[in-house]
Amino acid sequence: MTSIQQRLEAIPGQRLRGMRRGLEKESLRAQPDGRLALTPHPAALGSALTHPHITTDYSESQLELITGVHDSVGACLAELREVHQFTVRSLHKPENPGGDEMLWASSMPCGLPTDETIPLGRYGSSNVGRAKSVYRMGLGHRYGRRMQTISGIHYNWSLPGLASEDYFALIRNFRRHAFLLLTLFGASPAVCSSFVEGREHELQRLGERTLYMPHGTSLRMGRLGYQSEAQASLAVSYNSLEGYAASLHDALTRPWPAYEALGIRNPGGDYNQLATTLLQIENEFYGTIRPKRVIFPGERPLHALRERGVEYIEVRLMDLDPFETIGIGASTLRFLDVFLMHCLLSDSPPDNPSEIHEMAHNQHLTAARGREPGLCLLRQGESVPLMQWGQELIERLKPIALALDAAQGGTEHADAVSQALAALQAPDTLPSARVLAAMHQDHGDSFVAFARAQSLKIHADLLALPWSVLQQARFEAMAAKSLDVQREIEAADTMPFEIYRQEYTSPDRLGRPVVEPVVAAVHA
Repeated sequence: MTSIQQRLEAIPGQRLRGMRRGLEKESLRAQPDGRLALTPHPAALGSALTHPHITTDYSESQLELITGVHDSVGACLAELREVHQFTVRSLHKPENPGGDEMLWASSMPCGLPTDETIPLGRYGSSNVGRAKSVYRMGLGHRYGRRMQTISGIHYNWSLPGLASEDYFALIRNFRRHAFLLLTLFGASPAVCSSFVEGREHELQRLGERTLYMPHGTSLRMGRLGYQSEAQASLAVSYNSLEGYAASLHDALTRPWPAYEALGIRNPGGDYNQLATTLLQIENEFYGTIRPKRVIFPGERPLHALRERGVEYIEVRLMDLDPFETIGIGASTLRFLDVFLMHCLLSDSPPDNPSEIHEMAHNQHLTAARGREPGLCLLRQGESVPLMQWGQELIERLKPIALALDAAQGGTEHADAVSQALAALQAPDTLPSARVLAAMHQDHGDSFVAFARAQSLKIHADLLALPWSVLQQARFEAMAAKSLDVQREIEAADTMPFEIYRQEYTSPDRLGRPVVEPVVAAVHA
């Protein structure tokens, strides 16, 4: 009997049924012609600062739709679908002769204007709202605003009874095996050439305005994503909460020469960034998975982790699936649940600098060439075929899928694992291959034409779903309340913004409770 089986049998069905999940889905607002919408966040959607389910991410043009916490995949997806329905109805403008704005169906962006024209997220006049915008200004200076138009889906997941060390063991194994998720679910093998204008890249040309990798899976998670010399200098270990926290603390307090040269403000007095350190705030550290905890108002995320431990993990490497109405399907989420349980139950030795380098190598290789026949990755210094390693992993998922099905009823987890194995063995059926095939067959090898057509179809499909007067009224009330809450925050502000900024970015905030009640959280 394997150790995984023993550990699995030790978990009662009631605890497996206690698994919780939630989704955060980013999507650009696009014009009907496939260009970026440059309009402000729609007033009908409420306040991007305070709405519990509809906000913006990095750009003002990038919506983020958020579910609550759910005990089933079905309930989680049902809520995300409902939030989508209200959103597209708010974007529906019959009086507009140019047509409705729509949610862009792909992780890689639509046609983009010049970098400085891409609008940063705006959150009102409160200190916390201004800080969120300044943070995004800093990201623009550090990585370029085009980077702020990449979209993805984040999966928040927890299991009752886990300690911080359990979550970190899960995270280490997730990072070791993340190549499998990129291969199975990556859906961004191509991009509009406007995204990389003026940048060095390894992409190949396809048609007039499209660049791609013939065997790519997820350009979003490769070298085109959030990469910089500064972040490349980080080799964060996930061997313990203490070690992880120390790594982040260092990055949040270490001055970085290029950012010091940029300065906090420009000569005209406008803010360039929140801080001149390697990371402005915790969420600037971009990883495939994060340990997380719900924070108190004004509390830094790192302080929350240090004080109360890990509460859940956030999976961050999932592309939008342009063939799914809301970007992700039930089978994918059930596969993720099985995969995360495998990461939790498997032996998880400590990582080391050599393995951290190896995992980064595997991620970039899979993102760029994951469907290439015979492609090999590195495993403990040895070369191993991606296909062989992936099939070995999926075989180990089968007993876990059966256990989840036994606890929850049905065969849906086992079905999801079987579907994944079949897809891995037939690479032409993977989402990334389907994207390229659809581009070639129906859209003249144009990425924008393909994604535009999918976006328009999804927009029409969402508008056609049943929608009641009561649903509309509930979401309108939620939007109105969020605007009221934003006004209350703005009215209560008395601290000058520069004092607020200094207080929030102070190293003291990373390791002690916050005592100033007006300082709200900047994280986003």
